[in-house]
Parts: sequence; structure tokens; C-alpha cells
Amino acid sequence: MTSNPTSKEWRAKTRAVRGGTNRSQFQETSEAMFLTSGYAYESAEQAARRFKNEEPGHIYSRFSNPTVGMFEERMCLLEGAPAARATATGMAAVTASLLCTLKAGDHIVSAKALFGSCRYIVDEILPRFGIETTLVNGSDLSAWQNAMQPNTKVLFLETPANPTLEVIDLKAVADIAHQGGARLFVDNVFATPILQRPMEFGADVVIYSATKHIDGQGRCLGGVILADEAFVQDHLHTFLRNTGPSLSPFNAWVLLKSLETLDLRVREHCRNAIVVADFLKDHAKVSKVIFPGHTDHPAYELANQQMELPGNIVTFEVNGGQKEAFKFENALELIDISNNLGDAKSLITHPATTTHQRLTAEARAELGISDNMVRLSVGLEDTADLCADLDAALSSV
Repeated sequence: MTSNPTSKEWRAKTRAVRGGTNRSQFQETSEAMFLTSGYAYESAEQAARRFKNEEPGHIYSRFSNPTVGMFEERMCLLEGAPAARATATGMAAVTASLLCTLKAGDHIVSAKALFGSCRYIVDEILPRFGIETTLVNGSDLSAWQNAMQPNTKVLFLETPANPTLEVIDLKAVADIAHQGGARLFVDNVFATPILQRPMEFGADVVIYSATKHIDGQGRCLGGVILADEAFVQDHLHTFLRNTGPSLSPFNAWVLLKSLETLDLRVREHCRNAIVVADFLKDHAKVSKVIFPGHTDHPAYELANQQMELPGNIVTFEVNGGQKEAFKFENALELIDISNNLGDAKSLITHPATTTHQRLTAEARAELGISDNMVRLSVGLEDTADLCADLDAALSSV
């Protein structure tokens, strides 16, 4: 198999279409799908060399696979990262990236505003292994600084955050991490590498749920962790190899094909979201709209500095409480009720009873997740149809 040696010189759109492609002797134009669990060796000696890492090559698809490798390489080129490892899901990526480097006695500082499952990892899973955790207000830089300890190894955040769209200063938090001898881990799922590349601001590890925008059509699960070669080789590779959260070759192939249109889709998502957010902001049945593209967002200027466009997530509050929020969602005819996001189809969810239902009422209130809040992932439909659907459903509140 051969690869194109000029891929690192290509621009982002070209990398998304052609980056990392390895063609077999058949010279296929679409990436090959290697649905194999194992690999044959030319000799017993070759097998021994590969297991000792004395010779490059595949051993077992739990460790590596040619199709998965193409996806990892293409993500590296899009993110500007030296190395990557793919996982079966986004949460597998989050969990593996943290557990591969943290041990009993270590300390992690995390933003409070996280996806519900990520918050569960920080609140519940890590402490079981003797890892100390501290939660801070992500937008308060002094809180990050004050939380640092001699044993702090990781600072963890997502920006924009789910579902409140809190925007955190990546460079400032990266500087705090590095001054304390720690690494900054960023869940970049809402922004995608099209809108924001955290490593350009000093992040050390970037994590994605590829299930979201990277697939973009609600078909398969996947995750990916991007970092430098040292982190991957010293911590991540062996952990993944022995714990087994591997991405299937079929899913890797689907994600590869999706990356070809990621730039086009994400930018159209954002254009649609701007129209929808402006419509909702002026609606009499909506009490609050949270959108990084609006000047009244608390971190509007910072969002403009870190992101090329404001993203496709619009969070808003309908007049009333949970009863009215449910009534509104149930009245929608075009937009689907679903906790997924980044899909070509517009999707809406009620965070307090779905993605963040594990949190106590007090914890949700602290984050600003109210009972009348809904999170809308704006899709690729015509915005006139989306606004008409929203308007009709809001009239029932």
C-alpha cells in the first residue's frame, strides 16, 4: 500500500477528502474497508518481531487496522495533531484519555459544565481509583489557578459546553495547566476541528465523539483522541491495546466518507443556526436564547477569537416550566426529539431530564440548566421550514 507524501502540505478541505488515504494494489478510489480481526505473518520470526515492536505492521484489529489507521491519520491532518487513536465511542475516548495517564494520588481539575456522562466520569468513576477531583467554574480563570495542586496532572473542559454553551478561554487555561506541570484536555465536540482547533491555543489532548458532526448523519458510533506522539506511546497506546475500546473498521470507513463533507456540512449548520437563533431571540414565547453568535452571550468576543463560526447548537428557554417545555417539544412535527446532535436532521432535547438527569437539582441550577431549557441541534433543512415548525410548536405553550 502507498500513501501520498504531500498530504501534510495540503489545505484543510483537501485533507478532509484525501488525507491519510492508503491504496491497495487495486488502486481503489474509495478507501478500502478491511473487515478483518487478525493478520497473517510471512514467518514465525516476523510475528515475533511485530509483537516486540521491532517491525511495523498489524497484529490484531484490537490494536490497529488499516481502515481505522486512515481515519486516525485524516483526523490528525484536520486537527494539526501529531498522533491519534480512534475508539468505539466518544465516551470511550474520554474515559481512556483520562485513565491512561491518571493514577491513585493524582488530581484533576475540571470545569463543572460538562456533558452528563463526562461529569459522571469526573464525579463518580475517577474517585473510585483514588484520583482526586476538583470542579470549577470554567469561565473563572482564578478558579482554575486556585484549584491547582502539586499533584494536579490534568485540566479538563469542553468549550462550548453542553448544554449551556459556556465558552472557556483555551489559551489562558492551557497556560495555567502548563505552569503547574499539567496537561490540558479539551472535549471539542461542539466546535469540531472545522471551527476550533484547541491545540493552536495550547491544548495537549483533544477528544471527539465522532458520533456527532464527524459522522453527521446519525449512523454509527465512534470517538478519537488526538495528542503528541509521547502521550500516545507512553500512555494511550498500551492502555487501548489492553482494554479494547477499539473502533470497528466498518465504522471507521463510514467516518472517513463523512469527513469528505465535514467542512461543507458544519459551515451550513452554522449558517442555519444563526437564522434560527435570531428567530428564537425575537419570539414572544421564548424567555432566553443562549448562542455564541449573539452579542449578548457572556463570552461573545472570546468565541469570535477561538471559533471561526458560532456552531450549530442553540439553547433556549420557553416560557413556563418543564410542563411547557415538554408541550413545546411534543408539538414539533419536523424537528425530532433526540439527545444526539450534529446530525443532518435537526434534533431537540430537554437536558434536565435526559443528558443531565443524573445531576441533582442543585447541581443543574448551579450550571443554569433550568426545567424550561431545551437544546436544539440545528440541522441542514431549509431554515424557513425549521422556523415555521418552531413557531407552530411555541404557539401551543
